[in-house]
Amino acid sequence: MARKRRGQPVHGWLIVDKPAGVTSAHAVARAKRTLDAEKAGHAGTLDPAATGLLALALGEATKTVPFIADAAKSYRFTVRWGAATTTDDAEGEPLATSALRPDRAAIEAALPAFTGDILQIPPQISAVKVDGERAYALARAGETLDLAPRPLHVARLDLVEMPDADTATFEMTCGKGGYVRSVARDLGARLGCLGHVAALRRLATGPFTLDGAATWADLAAPDLALRLLPLETALAGVPELACPPALAPRLLNGNPMPLPGARLAEGDTAWASRNGVPLAVGTWRAGALHPSRVFVLGDAR
Repeated sequence: MARKRRGQPVHGWLIVDKPAGVTSAHAVARAKRTLDAEKAGHAGTLDPAATGLLALALGEATKTVPFIADAAKSYRFTVRWGAATTTDDAEGEPLATSALRPDRAAIEAALPAFTGDILQIPPQISAVKVDGERAYALARAGETLDLAPRPLHVARLDLVEMPDADTATFEMTCGKGGYVRSVARDLGARLGCLGHVAALRRLATGPFTLDGAATWADLAAPDLALRLLPLETALAGVPELACPPALAPRLLNGNPMPLPGARLAEGDTAWASRNGVPLAVGTWRAGALHPSRVFVLGDAR
């Protein structure tokens, strides 16, 4: 006999302003408990020491996580010059130090090399898999890893301020798989002064920003459900197709559906709705929407 799921069918997105010292998993668990939700996850972890935007998906919204995980992300971060560390941030042990400090002109001259389509080597402490194992697990076990460079698109990297000679604050927008710690490490190396991340805050992920984000205290508030955003918020920019009610059952059963009025190119991604309620997301092929994920929202939506 199938085991009964615990919790209620809660669907939608919850944007959290995560404080420092809290894991992403802890934030998910706190929100899930308050909402009594049967299913929850997040769309891109934040290191415990980092703060800022953490997008939590509840219920059927978890099926749209890939759209957020693959979206561009924006960060504000501070680099401390003069030391490289084992973790590329302030949590690690020093590997080497330097008395050199860069001026504004040197920093700004170095930034173009870190924008556009670049190759980036992930930090030793990262979630990259090496022979089936996470890099952070191997590194913490004492192994020194030879991680391969990975392609990354950096839309912008701007010097925001220089509070003192030892630190500089930047803002960056990049694609999936970008590591701010790697930027700090590599920028410090290029400038010859070494560097690591001293503070990191995520400002945006895809369509989500920190405007109106839930605080840590809000995650325990009885009215937390009022902060939920609709599932389809994650599909911003993806074409919506209206599905006639008579065709909805077949679409929900996973059948390709030639929806009227669609003007899509072969291979386009789109989502279908009935009276504004999301039904499915999929790929347009041979004149029909081929659903890859269907949404079972019922009365909970």
